[in-house]
Amino acid sequence: MNTRLHDPFKTAIDSLDDFADLISQVLKCPITIEDSNHRLLAYSTHDERTDPARISTIIGRRVPEKVINQLWKEGTIPALLKTKEPIHVKSMDDIGLSHRVAISIWKDEEVLGFIWALEIDKLLNEEDFNLLKKAANTAKNKLLQLQTRKNKKEERFQEFFWKLLTGHMDDREEIMEHFQTMQITPASSFAVLVFQFQQNITDKDEQNISYILKTTQRIQIMLYTIDCNQLILLVSGTNMENPLNEINHFVQTFISKTMERYGVMDISPAYSGIYDNYQKISKAYKETLAVLSIKERFPLETKTIHNYTKLGIYQLFDLLLEKRKNETYENPSLKMLEEYDQKHNSNLVETLEIFLTKDNNINDTAKELNVHANTLNYRLKRIAEIGEVDFKDPNQKMLLYLDLKLKKYQGI
Repeated sequence: MNTRLHDPFKTAIDSLDDFADLISQVLKCPITIEDSNHRLLAYSTHDERTDPARISTIIGRRVPEKVINQLWKEGTIPALLKTKEPIHVKSMDDIGLSHRVAISIWKDEEVLGFIWALEIDKLLNEEDFNLLKKAANTAKNKLLQLQTRKNKKEERFQEFFWKLLTGHMDDREEIMEHFQTMQITPASSFAVLVFQFQQNITDKDEQNISYILKTTQRIQIMLYTIDCNQLILLVSGTNMENPLNEINHFVQTFISKTMERYGVMDISPAYSGIYDNYQKISKAYKETLAVLSIKERFPLETKTIHNYTKLGIYQLFDLLLEKRKNETYENPSLKMLEEYDQKHNSNLVETLEIFLTKDNNINDTAKELNVHANTLNYRLKRIAEIGEVDFKDPNQKMLLYLDLKLKKYQGI
């Protein structure tokens, strides 16, 4: 009797490892089963035939990031996220991938995971494809059980993270106890990182974000949560020669992948300094919010600034404003220039601000204002005369710069 005429997978499954072995026996090829984030769930153990990509996946318990990136680029993963049919995957020697067939494990309109079958001695035929579809359908219930447990676990993680972010858990022993209970190894140093999206993050967006975070292998993400339009991460700074550079690299990679794969644009990132005391997570979180607030008010000046330690004088604005509240102060040079601009419909204040922002560089300022250098020099001469500004006095220039930025910060 030909066993391929019936469903050999309609049987009790003790574990996914046993199920992977069963699929391997039926199809006569090595099998791996992954979750939707390419973490290894099971693999057939009795077959030594394999390739470097599969070996790396088994050793690391997840698919290497370079393999995932290549599978996105050549269209395999986008195809698996659209179809319930098995698809052929061509060999890619540069990433150690041999010929194989892949199929997604679906529950309604959601992909729960994938089954990969290596074509070592033979190419799978239509009959094998039908068997692979039956295997995917049987695996669905097992993956649903795993997903339910995972969701409950992540809810506990997020509650813990919010207590840290808001300062409602600030006892060191209690924090370490929670890390241990949740089986999270606290890094020796950390930073808080926030990605601010233009719109509130939808359930589908959250799935895509989770996929990128869980397939990222260059940086360790200990905890993450979502708040309306913000993705908030607690990232490790351990074993990094220059943690801030590594975090910045991750920021750029995350933004580019989100744009290329899902078409999401205009994400604004911010990250704190590096800390080694978990009682300061709330402080680190406030730093990221301060960066986002400054970037919103000064988009041009802070376009390339994402880190709190790089904010420079912008860190001091709230302190300076608090001081100014207690005194009746007005910069006399700015007052004279503003009155002149209002009376003559000119833009000397704007010219002064850009000139100081561009560090007194004539060419850069002229380019930004779209005027000739001679025109700019004439304006600067008028600013010096009308506002009694001495461009050779660094103290006066610094105060003018601060007062101009403080006005913008206040929306005046």
